[in-house]
Amino acid sequence: MKKTICELFAGVGGFRLGMERLQTGWTTTWFSQWEPEKVNQWAHDCYVSHFGDLKDLRGEYHTGEDIAKMDKKSIPDHTLLCGGFPCQDYSVAHALGSSHGIEGKKGVLWWQIRDTIIAKNPPFCLFENVDRILKSPASQRGRDFGIILACLAGLGYSAEWRVVNAAQYGAAQRRKRTFIFAYRDNTQYGKAMKKKNPEEIIFSNGFMAQAFPLSEIGKMLEGDLSPYNTDEDIVRISDSFAFAFEKSGYMHEGKIFTCDATEQEIEPIVMKQILQENVAEEFYISEEQKPKWVFLKGAKKIPRKTKEGHEYMFSEGPVAFPDSWDKPGRTMLTSESTLNRSTHVVADPGNGRLRILTPIETERLQGFDDDWTNSGMPRRMRYFCMGNALVVPMITRMGAVLNDIISKEK
Repeated sequence: MKKTICELFAGVGGFRLGMERLQTGWTTTWFSQWEPEKVNQWAHDCYVSHFGDLKDLRGEYHTGEDIAKMDKKSIPDHTLLCGGFPCQDYSVAHALGSSHGIEGKKGVLWWQIRDTIIAKNPPFCLFENVDRILKSPASQRGRDFGIILACLAGLGYSAEWRVVNAAQYGAAQRRKRTFIFAYRDNTQYGKAMKKKNPEEIIFSNGFMAQAFPLSEIGKMLEGDLSPYNTDEDIVRISDSFAFAFEKSGYMHEGKIFTCDATEQEIEPIVMKQILQENVAEEFYISEEQKPKWVFLKGAKKIPRKTKEGHEYMFSEGPVAFPDSWDKPGRTMLTSESTLNRSTHVVADPGNGRLRILTPIETERLQGFDDDWTNSGMPRRMRYFCMGNALVVPMITRMGAVLNDIISKEK
């Protein structure tokens, strides 16, 4: 089986970089990266600056356009479909004039993934999402992830998932993300997993357990989606399904096994290992700005009133100020570098002055090469793209397991 990849919602190329770092022959056949309503497609241009553009099966370039307008049958064949997609409202309704078709909310990117799976039938899929995907929406917890699993089961796939704190596995950032590995049941891997019990898959022998070893497994919870999958009525799941998904789990033929788990801890990279010294003056915090930073980072209780006149107390705890040199970084957001509570503030190792991170330091937090985003985009967009990115070494860890899986396929 060829080691080929299609990368959807590719950002600046973290999935591809993580796989290519293995140097084991993985090649990308097509990718897609498009920011809605943006004149400049900075992330797409950064991706192309490193890897070049790719044609579809019609010999045309459409990688920087709306994936919803792409004829999915024109996407080149691939062994692995991957991508990071946002946590959105995945609720659906019956399509007009049909009791079988479904219609999701416009712009929800999961349906573009599902359409690609239907059109291309890839043997394996690897997706990334925020950790809250397992509990969304708040009004019907677990519904959105239940829809994803039901879609995969209905298309003949099983899946494993894990919420991974990157710092627990040697990275420089305490970033929690949900990774989903799906595979066709008729692959050699699928046939082998069918012979194992769920506890073995989750704790020791499955894809996630090999990529991210556990030190302890919690109580197994079991739920059954079979009645929904039997009639393929995802609408009914959308309307009424709720389930307490834990951070580790396995789904086969609609049956869900999930449990809490304790991650093995690999020594992380800490902030002092990624910081530059005596950086340009523009990154330092002025004395005039300092009181505002102190307020934003500090604990506070502020009386507030809703539109309806209800009074309440808004409160939040303190954030480290400055961030510790001896810990991995906090989760980086797209607002990194702006004057806000979540932005990292560090003491410069060269002179002790307080400052924000440089673009290179944010790239190091995510495990990219230095100056990866120094491709002509504005500095503010470099921070934005890194806030949207994934932690590259986590992909490399999973890619190493995929190498072994692919070697056993026909």
